[in-house]
Amino acid sequence: MRVALFLTCVNDTLYPDTGRAVVRLLNRLGVDVDFPLAQTCCGQAHYNTGYRHETEPLARHFAEVFGEYDAIVTPSGSCAAMVRELYPKLGERARAEGRGEELADVLAPVVPKTYELTEFLVDVLGVTDVGAVYPHKVTYHPTCHGLRSLGLGDRPRRLLEAVRGLELVELPGADECCGFGGTFAVKNAGVSAAMGADKMRNAESTGAEVLCAADNSCLMHLGGTMSRAGSPVRPVHIAEILASTEEEPTR
Repeated sequence: MRVALFLTCVNDTLYPDTGRAVVRLLNRLGVDVDFPLAQTCCGQAHYNTGYRHETEPLARHFAEVFGEYDAIVTPSGSCAAMVRELYPKLGERARAEGRGEELADVLAPVVPKTYELTEFLVDVLGVTDVGAVYPHKVTYHPTCHGLRSLGLGDRPRRLLEAVRGLELVELPGADECCGFGGTFAVKNAGVSAAMGADKMRNAESTGAEVLCAADNSCLMHLGGTMSRAGSPVRPVHIAEILASTEEEPTR
């Protein structure tokens, strides 16, 4: 199996340790991972802001860069959802506008083989115990794209429950949005901040040391909220927890 890591813009710019954790984790499980240097943005920010035609060249480029791989793994539920849920819609709209089948044909091959990390671990590799050690009290926030677009279900929880030393506690209001939503946080800053504060208080009520999620964009929003409030809870991506071992621990 030829596997490629799609790191995403947010992780490449702000959270490179998450990408390193994915590679370390998959290598430990016997998977060789390529990192195509030509990868760029998947176009999610453009599409969600209404620039659909401007998204198309980015989607084409994604298909060109990753088309030869058997699986494309990303530590981002929102970017995985962009490819799986919205790339087909780009093709459909191009067809409806009389521009033919070409865009749909270009994008179709990458859609079914793009996986969010926990999907790849559970559904493709068939593992839930990845040999991780993380002696901390953790609560898990299922982000909107993972919950509603990808239907990740209990996959992340099953992986976390198998981590040695980890105490997983339920997050009140877990299915509620954290308030990030990309440009929503910019256009509706007051509402976004209030939603983030609610999520922070819910996390603090669990007594957890760590708030875990599968999307660093949401953790960035919540991490900023918690930092400004002096919260004792810290945000950690699930990949970094699953990559943690006694020999190479994640804090």
